[in-house]
Amino acid sequence: MHKKVWIAAGDIILVGLRDYQDDKADVILKYQPDEARLLKAYGELPDNLRLNEGIAGGMDEEEEGGGDDYIEFEDEDIDKI
Repeated sequence: MHKKVWIAAGDIILVGLRDYQDDKADVILKYQPDEARLLKAYGELPDNLRLNEGIAGGMDEEEEGGGDDYIEFEDEDIDKI
């Protein structure tokens, strides 16, 4: 990303892992809401992910599974992608 774009809780972003720094990644793209809906429709995002809720929605700890505010990805060989 060459220009500054605000990233908020609940935004869907694409990150690129660094080859030379294992503990850092770069934000490559922030998906727009319509793009995020397409990603979910294509099965690229988990079915239990709730879109368009931001900070105000979906963050209530009393709800079932409220503490799962992350997505865990399986390790894949980057050369196969």
